[in-house]
Amino acid sequence: MTVAACASNPAQSRGRRYEETGRVVRGPRDDFQRDRDRIIHSIAFRRLRHKTQVFVAPDGDHYRVRLTHSIEVAQIGRGIARALGLNEDLTEALCLAHDIGHPPFGHAGEDALKAAMAHHGGFDHNGHTLRTLAALECPYPRFDGLNLTWETLEGLAKHNGPVTDPGWALAAIDGDFALDLGSHASLEAQIAAVADDIAYDNHDIDDGLRAGLLDLDQLMEQAFVAANFRAVEARFPGAPRDRLLRELVRDQIGVMVNDVIAATTANVAAADVASVAEVRAAGRSLGGFSPELAAEERELKRFMYANLYHHPEQVAAAAAANEVVGRLFGAYADDPRLMGEDWSARLPGEECATTRHIGDYIAGMTDRFAIDRYAEIFGRPAVPEALAHV
Repeated sequence: MTVAACASNPAQSRGRRYEETGRVVRGPRDDFQRDRDRIIHSIAFRRLRHKTQVFVAPDGDHYRVRLTHSIEVAQIGRGIARALGLNEDLTEALCLAHDIGHPPFGHAGEDALKAAMAHHGGFDHNGHTLRTLAALECPYPRFDGLNLTWETLEGLAKHNGPVTDPGWALAAIDGDFALDLGSHASLEAQIAAVADDIAYDNHDIDDGLRAGLLDLDQLMEQAFVAANFRAVEARFPGAPRDRLLRELVRDQIGVMVNDVIAATTANVAAADVASVAEVRAAGRSLGGFSPELAAEERELKRFMYANLYHHPEQVAAAAAANEVVGRLFGAYADDPRLMGEDWSARLPGEECATTRHIGDYIAGMTDRFAIDRYAEIFGRPAVPEALAHV
């Protein structure tokens, strides 16, 4: 059984939420290619260039942000999809869009919005990705949202597996355009999810070394990293250390990509699935790492959380970001006019809807915009020291 038999076919798409009549045809594109292009041309995608990946509003131009991370995920995902014979355009669309719902300051900003909206359904970035693409981003005259295909919305909703308890944002999208949340998603979505892991596992190492928050001695305590670095040293004896480290990152990506291709091929054969419908009904994910590499990847994640994501400098920046988002939310709740005429004029009258409206406004902010609004309301000296460089 070949993996390609399980590829999503744009000619068999379940369609879009709204029928598009009278549309000008702009080139010979299929539905998944059109989805990818709509995502790339969206305002929400452009905002990712100033949203935190690992480092909050970073000083250096060389650190990754949500935009560059999403492009790197798409490159990895597309390469895996090509090798497996899956639909590259759907995979790329899912990779490019997967982080669009992140608020400013990454997970610190998300935690602050969760707390501020706790009594009105909370906040989660994946649900907000769907909300942004299906409701908030409105460039078209006849409907709200980008009107993406069912397969793209389904893949974004379920790329990490079936959703048994959707938050309010995802539940609302599902209520309008049922996404079969209880089943697994397409192989393209599963590959997009593992491409995300591959990208940030390795590129965060690169950025952590550049920032001086990680060092090679720490990394060499990880058996997976140590084995790959020894192989790099053997191939390039005497090469400068900084070049060896960059080669290490490339090698590890290659090892992980090759493992995913082999493991996914084996899983599809073992499950004896022959269509995308059978992939969704398989009862387990078929796209991903082998058990052996999955264990090594989990250990690498534990190391990264302990030594990079929870580094004292990162914790201080996250606390400052949490304070900024929390106080901004309180200020807008007290006086919605502070959001500006466009947003305050559309303020719903009901309390829950108003809270979610404020959440939408803040979630769309970039790091820099959030800090500027904070300084505007509370004064530049009130900006927490960890963010004052912006």
